[in-house]
Amino acid sequence: MSGSEPSSRAQQGARIRVLVVDDSALVREMLTGILSSDPEIEVVGAAPDPIIAREKIKVLSPDVITLDVEMPHMNGIDFLERIMRLRPMPVVMISTLTTEGADTTLRALELGAVDYVAKPTRRLSESIVGLSEEICTKVKTAARARVRGASASRPPAVKKAEAVAGDAASNRYAHLDVIGIGASTGGVEAIGEILAAVPPDAPGIVIVQHLPGTFTGRFAARLDSSLPLAVAEARDGAPILPGTVHIGRGGRDFEVAKDDNGRPVCRLADGVPGTIHIPSIDRLFASLVRFGKRSTGVLLTGMGRDGAAGLKAMRDAGALTIAQDAATSVVYGMPRVAAEAGAAVLQLPLPRIASAMLDPAPSEERGQ
Repeated sequence: MSGSEPSSRAQQGARIRVLVVDDSALVREMLTGILSSDPEIEVVGAAPDPIIAREKIKVLSPDVITLDVEMPHMNGIDFLERIMRLRPMPVVMISTLTTEGADTTLRALELGAVDYVAKPTRRLSESIVGLSEEICTKVKTAARARVRGASASRPPAVKKAEAVAGDAASNRYAHLDVIGIGASTGGVEAIGEILAAVPPDAPGIVIVQHLPGTFTGRFAARLDSSLPLAVAEARDGAPILPGTVHIGRGGRDFEVAKDDNGRPVCRLADGVPGTIHIPSIDRLFASLVRFGKRSTGVLLTGMGRDGAAGLKAMRDAGALTIAQDAATSVVYGMPRVAAEAGAAVLQLPLPRIASAMLDPAPSEERGQ
């Protein structure tokens, strides 16, 4: 797997060198001012389009790029694709299209952008200042991220009709009722890679990926269009059947309950006030405790600690629990907290997770 290590300057505590790429002179000026106000960040240059940005990257070797989508000569998505193929590096997308076009943002995240910031569409000079903390935080997180190059993109998936016809009658996963996956920063790409390796007769999968409500439906639709699995945004009461994937809706908490026959079903609920992330990975995993060893929990790349406590509860209940390893995590935050808390039976690189989470071996044997 190809990828880049976190910036050595970021690791050593030196200021993070940022190149701002945006076609608006006003936005370039404002972003430069916002980023320069942080003592950990140095803006080393700005460019109005990808052509000039390409030359500045060669000369300045920035640690992080902030990148707009709509620009002359080449749009930001095409430029991002070239960056990730030729010179993978941390990129934070900053564009109005991140709110108007969820598909555009998701495509950027699939290509390897570390994160995104939604640039305001009205009263720009006032409202963008309100994003100062978010912009600086995401740039600093990006500087510490491990960026995966284009060669790490997911393999082509089997068509739905062919896959279901070949495998629907299989009972090889009878030991599992449900698999839960949680992710944050870097998770869009990681989830796509895992699901592309999951056979269509696999147990039902439930996922919380930290995204706003305007994105989760489109995220599910994009996965559904490219995978043999049936992927949808979670609906209250929907049965969690083999070969199905349910994505938690942004702004609603997501749990798994049992129906009258003991089979897993989706349950949506209002988020707990004061919770940073809704849906919460911890809350999803805590609901899977009722399935004990007939469930598996997987915690992927992301900043913070959401999911660690829930994964520990699953392990204590006898479930197989997996945390993504440091080498393949874009941000080794949530998996690190889980590993340090003893929540993970296994710590694995991303390419090994799909097969491991379906393993029928007893959980005590999996950790050996």
